[in-house]
Amino acid sequence: MDDTEFDMRAAMAESLRGRSGAWALVEGFAAHWGKPLGPDDGFAGAELDAAEARLGLRLPVALREAYELFGRRADLTSNQDVLLTPDELYVMEGALVYREENQGCAHWGVLLDDLDQEDPPAVVRPDLADKSQERWEPWEERFSIAAAVMALYEKVLEDDDLSLELDPEDEVFGELEALPPLGQDLRWFTGRGVLVMVMEGYAVGRARTEAELDAF
Repeated sequence: MDDTEFDMRAAMAESLRGRSGAWALVEGFAAHWGKPLGPDDGFAGAELDAAEARLGLRLPVALREAYELFGRRADLTSNQDVLLTPDELYVMEGALVYREENQGCAHWGVLLDDLDQEDPPAVVRPDLADKSQERWEPWEERFSIAAAVMALYEKVLEDDDLSLELDPEDEVFGELEALPPLGQDLRWFTGRGVLVMVMEGYAVGRARTEAELDAF
C-alpha cells in the first residue's frame, strides 16, 4: 500500500465522528503500517458471549466490535500496555476493566452505569499510593476512540528496527505535517513513511520500511 492509498489525516478526522470511522482508521492503519487485519485477528463472538455470562452483564456494542476486529493483534493492543482477553475482563469499583498499564499503574474501563450505551465513554483509574484518593476519571468520550488510539499508540511503541526516538524540540518537527489531535495528551505528526507521536515531552516514531526510516 503506497501513501496515496491511505489518508491518515482524513481517517483520523473521520474516527472522531463515529465508531465506523474509528474501525476504518484501525483497518487502514494496520494495513499501511504493518499487515492487514485478517479473520483470525479478533475474538469470536462466542468468547465474548462467555465473558458476558461469566460477568453477568452485557458488553457494549463498540467493545464487542473492537475485540472481534483486532483484539488478538498484539502489535495493536499490547506492546506497552495490555488489552485484557475476554476471559480476563473484570469489574472493579463500578467499572468494567478492559485494559491495564504494563506495571499496574493504571486501569482503563467503562462504567457499569454506561454499559447500556452502544459506544460509551472510556474512563481511567490511576494507581495511587493513597487508595482512598483513587477515582475513575474521564478518558475518551467514546470507547471506539479509545480503542483506535490504543491501536496507533501500541503500534508506534513497537520496539523493533522500524522504531525511533526523537526530541520533541528537534527542528525536524518543522518538516513534519501535524495531524488532527486524537487521544488524551497526544500529538501526532507524519512525514513520508513516518508517523510520530508526542506525549508529555517524549516523542517516538515509526517508519513503514527501513528505506523510509533511513531517508527520514
